[in-house]
Amino acid sequence: MVDFIDLKRQYDLYAAEYEKAALRAMRSGWYIMGNELKAFEKQFAEYMGVDYCIGVNSGLDALILAVRALDIGPGDEVIVPANTYIASVLSVTENGATPIFVEPDEFYCLDADKIEKAITERTKAILPVHLYGQPVNMEKICEIADRHGLYVIEDCAQCHGAKYNGQMTGTFGTIGCFSFYPTKPLGALGDSGALITNDKALAEKLFKLRNYGSGVKYVNEMTGKNSRMDELQAALLQVGLSHLDEGNNARIQIAERYLNEINNPNVTLPVVREGATHVYHVFALRCENRDALQAHMMKNDIKTLIHYPIPPHMQQCYTELGHKKGDFSISETYAVQELSLPIYAGMPDEEVTQVIAAVNSFQGEDI
Repeated sequence: MVDFIDLKRQYDLYAAEYEKAALRAMRSGWYIMGNELKAFEKQFAEYMGVDYCIGVNSGLDALILAVRALDIGPGDEVIVPANTYIASVLSVTENGATPIFVEPDEFYCLDADKIEKAITERTKAILPVHLYGQPVNMEKICEIADRHGLYVIEDCAQCHGAKYNGQMTGTFGTIGCFSFYPTKPLGALGDSGALITNDKALAEKLFKLRNYGSGVKYVNEMTGKNSRMDELQAALLQVGLSHLDEGNNARIQIAERYLNEINNPNVTLPVVREGATHVYHVFALRCENRDALQAHMMKNDIKTLIHYPIPPHMQQCYTELGHKKGDFSISETYAVQELSLPIYAGMPDEEVTQVIAAVNSFQGEDI
């Protein structure tokens, strides 16, 4: 059976380094807000080419705290992609603001050409998501944001190390938000996340917000939350960061094989934006008879996933927003056609070959 992802194989690539880092953290006797976190924050900021990194306990918390730090709340609007994972939208609603959905482009990312029609006097920020590891058209988005006086919060949960016109994703906007969920290009061995920025005052505010709103123990300047990356994850992430480029290159090589060797008129392969470095957290293809293709792949002992079967505007938890089926037809089409193929660092060549052969043998038949 070809698994969609095998985290044990990824761990085994650098097992000795992970185990050494874990023991170092455990033997230190300091498990929260210690030297491992400081070291990772410094290393990740240097890797990204920014001044500040703030480690937190998840990518969702990174997004929530970014919105909160910018004083976005009730009565405010934030522009979000209509086809994103729900975490991007939760960050807005958790702060009492209203998400304004905008359709994606052919690259599955927020369509910069559709943003200005969605801007109102209540708009405070644009929240682009570099979905699947593909950069958004950040130059156009930043130009729009500058012209309208808006913040830009980059959701970088899937694009660690990706670049647009030579610049790291996450460094274009006001704040970049990262998830280090284990399956991500830079993954921890548990939940954790981070924010990056070049704004000193904003960074200082975020450091406090993640720690109960406190900069000095028992002195709470604002209503924050407990969202601290623990020392063990920080130590493990230092190992992952040292091999991030290797992992990205490994997935890019697999993606190139898929793009060059899959030849089936029943599927639409992903395309890469000009000037973008796609790191392929997800290799997303489309098929009009997606469910039949997924069943066909399983018959050939290959596991696949769907990203994402229900768009946020159609989720039960957001019925109060008043959207209905058909409001965002591109996102809804992607939701019923998208299928993700296995792709990860450490995936054997023979399994890549098996995936390619299975896709090519699909005849578009019904389930």
